[in-house]
Amino acid sequence: MPNAGPGTYGWLSPGTYLVRERAAEERHEYFDGQVVAMAGVSIAHGVIAQNIAAHLYFRLGDGCRVVQNEVKVQAAGGSAYMYPDVFVLCGQPGYIDRKHDVVTNPVVVFEVLSPTTERHDRTLKATAYRRIDSLQAYVFVSQTEPRLEVYARHPDGRWDCAIYQQQGDTVPLPWLGCELTMAEIYKFVFPAAATWPPSAT
Repeated sequence: MPNAGPGTYGWLSPGTYLVRERAAEERHEYFDGQVVAMAGVSIAHGVIAQNIAAHLYFRLGDGCRVVQNEVKVQAAGGSAYMYPDVFVLCGQPGYIDRKHDVVTNPVVVFEVLSPTTERHDRTLKATAYRRIDSLQAYVFVSQTEPRLEVYARHPDGRWDCAIYQQQGDTVPLPWLGCELTMAEIYKFVFPAAATWPPSAT
């Protein structure tokens, strides 16, 4: 697959995608036959993802682990393959084969939104995440303002959204038995100032 930055390529089968992706230097995601090249990330994007992973690492209970952005997750039936910025596994990982580079059973995933990929994340990627039977929540994290959107699955299959955007907000993650704060997530990105979010002037 060519290295052309964000964009799409012709239709591929899931098996062909995996063969090519495992040999590729750049990362690509897969959605129902469509292959999408992943964009580069900003410093803010990387810092936010690292903040989330670092705090989860010390708070997760036994049997759960946090994984960052080099491992793919598979939606049901191989319809999609994605690289979440951060995700959490609990129990034994469900791998699709002996290469152990694609898992099927994340519990919570975090996506740090970028201007060039936000539309894609909110459409193709969100739809694919909802096809993962083990997934209890996916979290969209803005890097342009302090804002989290937590999309949670109900037992009856419905999904709802809780939004957090205040400096003092605590973000509960009951599926993981812990919580994060907005100040922790945005450390080094948005200062803990009296005005939150920081003024655009």
